[in-house]
Amino acid sequence: MRRILTAALLTLSFSAAAATQVAVETSLGEFVVELNEEKAPVTTKNFLRYVEDGSYVGTIFHRVIPGFMAQGGGFDAELNRRPSYDPIKNESDNGLSNQRATIAMARTQVADSATRQFYINYQNNTFLDGQANRPGYAVFGKVVKGFSVIEKMAAIPTTTVRSIGMKDVPQQPIVIKAINIIKK
Repeated sequence: MRRILTAALLTLSFSAAAATQVAVETSLGEFVVELNEEKAPVTTKNFLRYVEDGSYVGTIFHRVIPGFMAQGGGFDAELNRRPSYDPIKNESDNGLSNQRATIAMARTQVADSATRQFYINYQNNTFLDGQANRPGYAVFGKVVKGFSVIEKMAAIPTTTVRSIGMKDVPQQPIVIKAINIIKK
């Protein structure tokens, strides 16, 4: 019995140790996201591609809605759209839910349209999960450290930038200064 328990604990430890973590340093502080490569392999690979090529650096959280979510990764501080790789397959049927502190891919109304933009949920937003009759938004990880930084984002007043039709833009840019894989 003791041997079985020890083996189970080693397996559990190995699984937790195998999860990739990414540190995101913003102008408001740092947070860490743990990715779920097992349940969201396509989405995780896509996110890591932007992390590794460095193109998230200098982007902002351009849409922040308190009590809902903070979205970023697609625009620079002047609201210029950053170039993207091809869209990916939507993995919203992976069993992960849009719960508080989870990270998911933003997309258009087209199910398989996610590229580089992601969002972090402020609360349980299960209405964003996939349903039998419609695709949802693919969750691929969770903030495991520094969620208070995400909460600080919600305290910054927002505005509408009419020239480009963008709402809920923080008046003080929240810039991604660095983003790095810290554990793989």
